[in-house]
Amino acid sequence: MSCLDAPAPTPATDPDAELLALLTLRLTPGLGPRRIENLRRHFGSAGAVLAAPLTRLREVPGLDSKSLSAVGMPGVGVRAEQELSRAREAGVQVLGRGLSGYPEALEALQDPPAALWVRGPDVPLEVVPRAVGLVGTRAASEHALRLTRQLSGDLARAGVNIVSGLARGIDSAAHLAALDAGGVSTALLGCGVDVIYPAENARLATRLTLVSEYPMGTRPATHHFPQRNRLIAALSAGSVIVEGDLKSGAMITATHALECGRTVFAVPGRANDPLSAGPHRLLREGAVLTEHAGDVLQELGWGEAPAAVNLDLTPEQALVYTALPEIGAALLDDIVSRSGLDMSQAQLALTMLGLCGLVDEQGGRYLRR
Repeated sequence: MSCLDAPAPTPATDPDAELLALLTLRLTPGLGPRRIENLRRHFGSAGAVLAAPLTRLREVPGLDSKSLSAVGMPGVGVRAEQELSRAREAGVQVLGRGLSGYPEALEALQDPPAALWVRGPDVPLEVVPRAVGLVGTRAASEHALRLTRQLSGDLARAGVNIVSGLARGIDSAAHLAALDAGGVSTALLGCGVDVIYPAENARLATRLTLVSEYPMGTRPATHHFPQRNRLIAALSAGSVIVEGDLKSGAMITATHALECGRTVFAVPGRANDPLSAGPHRLLREGAVLTEHAGDVLQELGWGEAPAAVNLDLTPEQALVYTALPEIGAALLDDIVSRSGLDMSQAQLALTMLGLCGLVDEQGGRYLRR
């Protein structure tokens, strides 16, 4: 989706009045983001739209008679006042397009939301150059979850805001790993910021910045989530796709990222695994092959990943630990070959590394924690 070329309208003198007018348009039936913006651009502000007579409103292209008659509908302004009051009482900030605080990065979309609801730690959404989307399937494999935790944690330690969708699977793992690494994370929701979905993530949500284009109390709906994905893409300098089939929400995010001029990264998966089909197609189409956080940081020009913590290991343990891939798993034979140790030395070192919590073993394959 391309950026809008027309100049932005000039907001009203009183930002609070303009926000309320914009919220009134947002709650007006039949007015989506594009129609609201067409009206604002024609009249110069949301307040001027509400003050315009029907004869003037008819001058705006792309509006049917039903939508025109809904502008200024009795009761909508009261609903907007109630919505703004409800949000503020809950500690939720409402950001209006064209007003202070609204993230400029969303202008890369053809249909930026007229308003955003933001709840949680004070992470400025405008600082998009240091934000990366990290998304994938809800039905994630344990292998993909481990890769996600490592990627997210390392990026967060490098000062990157991890952006995702609070869904089960990859999204949840990305958020949690970023927080556990001492970083920050932003969740884009397909419901109101006071309605946590899935409910099991309620505790996690209290530690995140929550962002939604839906009013308070809005329940999750299937058609909300593709809309949510476009915001993840636009708010991020790049989107990392870890795992997902060809029709997954993660692939929708990748499509929006490309349309917004953002970088798409893809983590290679296992051959013939349907959940690897999405990232593998992206790689064939030119996505950046991503095996560790350094691939993302270098591609975006943000430097290197933070150096690993020094570990107090024996020489044999250090050789084995170095022989393990940073992302993914290795067979014992591979570790023996890479480390130069014999089988018994490698097995003993792996056992000790496992007891120290540095290595996991699954089905005969060893991987770093």
